[in-house]
Amino acid sequence: MSLYQEAGPRAAPAATRTARTVAGDLLDRTLDGLPDRDTGGWEVGGVGPVGVDAGDERAVQAACGVMHVHGRATGAPAPLAADYVSAVTGVLAAQGATAALLARRRGRPPLRTRTSLAQGALLTVTQYLAAATADDGTGTRVTDAGTGLATLTTADAVRVEIETLDPEAWAGFWHRLGVPPRTAGRGWQPFQTRFGTAVCPLPPELRAAVRAHPLEAVRRAGAEHGVSVAAIGEATTAPPGLAPWTLAPAPPADPPPYSPPPTDPDALPLAGLRVVESARRVQGPVAGHVLRLLGAEVVRVEPPGGDPMRGLPPVAGGCSVRFSALNHGKSVTEADLTTRPGRETVRELVSRADVFLHNWAPGKAGTLRLDADALHAVNPRLVYASASGFGTALGPLPPIGTDYLAQVHGGLAAALRPAGEPPAPSLMTVTDVLGGLVLAQAVLAGLLARQETGRGCRVASSLLSAAALVPRPGRRTALSPLDRPLPTADGLLYLGAEARALPREVARTVGATGTTTVGERLRTRTTDAWLAELRAAGLQSVAVRTDLADLATDPAFARAVLPPDDRLPYARPAAPWEFTEETSQ
Repeated sequence: MSLYQEAGPRAAPAATRTARTVAGDLLDRTLDGLPDRDTGGWEVGGVGPVGVDAGDERAVQAACGVMHVHGRATGAPAPLAADYVSAVTGVLAAQGATAALLARRRGRPPLRTRTSLAQGALLTVTQYLAAATADDGTGTRVTDAGTGLATLTTADAVRVEIETLDPEAWAGFWHRLGVPPRTAGRGWQPFQTRFGTAVCPLPPELRAAVRAHPLEAVRRAGAEHGVSVAAIGEATTAPPGLAPWTLAPAPPADPPPYSPPPTDPDALPLAGLRVVESARRVQGPVAGHVLRLLGAEVVRVEPPGGDPMRGLPPVAGGCSVRFSALNHGKSVTEADLTTRPGRETVRELVSRADVFLHNWAPGKAGTLRLDADALHAVNPRLVYASASGFGTALGPLPPIGTDYLAQVHGGLAAALRPAGEPPAPSLMTVTDVLGGLVLAQAVLAGLLARQETGRGCRVASSLLSAAALVPRPGRRTALSPLDRPLPTADGLLYLGAEARALPREVARTVGATGTTTVGERLRTRTTDAWLAELRAAGLQSVAVRTDLADLATDPAFARAVLPPDDRLPYARPAAPWEFTEETSQ
């Protein structure tokens, strides 16, 4: 059952239709084959607890900082042209409904759950918000400088995205294209840190080197040195037949000992469940993060000395805030998985866990003898969850499985940018975040199936399968001038969905001579003044967020963003669900 109960014009049901459709499809998959398919009450709103006027896809992108992060590389806030936030929010809604159903199966009273597009948007900027609000202990805010995409253009005018996580492969690739080592070295840091900064200011010599070679020469250089090279086309479609996740049952297991349900009425839905996470970068940690937010205990397995990402700038309180933003609240066990004692540590943790999740490279689990078969031998009721870049969709030798190549192969590099602009991946980690959320939903599906059957299972998802969830038209979306952020006397304004659909009414309200002069007219007054005028005319609109740090102090976001405190020296989104006990009618 799906409920919609957000009152007022700020989030008409049409604004959340895409998110509710995504949620419904995922819940159908989650409940497939289970005897009881009643998910209880779940709701998707537009603005939720955020106090802004408009709550449609693009308006929340503008108000919550998504346009700001996405537009960093090109120098100004810009909309994602596909319904990315709606897809994220749909997964969140499915997670809330599945977690509530699982809690009910475990003996809890029925729960109603609610989320919103604004909360989904805020979750997608978690790491960027942390970096924007951290300081180095001196009271100085850390900021990211520079602009630039990582996309390159060959001599035959083909736009390409390259990927490697190996500095030696990087150096060899550029040497093959005639770039001196020192120059290539200057490009390594901005290339690697683009995952956290959403910009990639490469030295111009690197761009010139690619422009001097045709595509085949660039591909040969990549093949020689282990650098993935992907040509970017105009197609917006993902490979056909991609399921968000797969689920396969483990062999039958003995019934578990009786475990009483949590008695605390305020306990979160996954209270009492334990997750062991061995994951790096973003995709896997996001999955563990949302499972923790739903109440699970999460234990991270890190190499001796800790995850190297702990040192990624900016650092506050002795740890990278980008890393901490996705990993705080998790306990840590250090283990060298290349050694027998390290692998025994994992097996011991798994023997007492409900979930094991990883995003290791293809084949690593088997090499370590920590694959699903091996760990089900230790714990037959385990939900074994693995995440990858491409699964099996691109064959036995897929490209390096990172966000930006998944955008290329999943059609998002074209779909996220409007018609008239060259296709290029967003440097915001859109598939990493969505991929982590899909992995978490796969885990919830596995836990629910285990609750019904008593058997463990293996679930698997990929960045590519997550990318395929983002609704997009068959052709690239065209944006009018009024579909973009509009300068005012002191900032930027974005028109809500109804206002964008009624450009003549907007022109009349702001006193423009016609729709083509609205932009000129808006420059004459402040953003707040125009928002009040548009609100009075029923044309709800929002201010475009251009500084993420302001989210931590803006009263409109007080219920949705937690400010820095003594425990965590950066701002972060509050949990994106609200759970309340259902009452009989």
